[in-house]
Amino acid sequence: MRNSIEFKVYGKYALFTDPLTKIGGEKLTYNVPTYQALKGICESVYWKPTITYYIDEVRIMNPIRMESKGIRPMEYGGGNTLANYTYLKDPCYHVLAHFEFNMNRPEFAYDRNEHKHHNILKRSVNAGGRRDIFLGARECQAYVEPCAFHEGRGFYEEIDEIPLGTMVHGLNYPDETGRNRLEVRLWEPVMRNGVIRFIRPEQCEQVRDIAEMTPKSFSDETFQTVDELLAQMEAEDRL
Repeated sequence: MRNSIEFKVYGKYALFTDPLTKIGGEKLTYNVPTYQALKGICESVYWKPTITYYIDEVRIMNPIRMESKGIRPMEYGGGNTLANYTYLKDPCYHVLAHFEFNMNRPEFAYDRNEHKHHNILKRSVNAGGRRDIFLGARECQAYVEPCAFHEGRGFYEEIDEIPLGTMVHGLNYPDETGRNRLEVRLWEPVMRNGVIRFIRPEQCEQVRDIAEMTPKSFSDETFQTVDELLAQMEAEDRL
């Protein structure tokens, strides 16, 4: 596929939180990563507002195992709460994804150079990403390395079909949809022979409205030179 990348992502733990379990302060992971979590990993490898990532497929390489831990969440108002978080243990995934230009960002039309972004992306995968990689949550450190998507043997290759129920697919942000709304998408994935094939965001029929939101502006007015910033700080000190 055009502008595609293939990589392996793995770690000791993963926490792809089912939002239904957060109401009481507990956290329970989904059995598999969400589209949005994998998209976030791609953006940690290499991101520019010019491009948007689309996750095509993911292979579940290791058996799905869970481990519960007693966690003391940080409470800024004080308290000593003990919560139970359930993580995936020793997760490993092969990811196939590609990028397309974000047409809702006309201010970056000058930067729509496929060859440049694809080469930078491949170098970033080889380097393990430009930013820290996480599997769903900040405490779940992960690692990225290049691979061939179909190489190796996945644990579920011999199982024809595993329905996974209703899951969060991802979030619709204003700069990707052109609507000044934050929305959540739901879908019902099925793992076939260890592979989940994702539908595109616009193909999700179950979309729930969350809140109003406007896209971040990247115009020249939002940037300051160092001299301008120092002058502003000096002016504020005089006040």
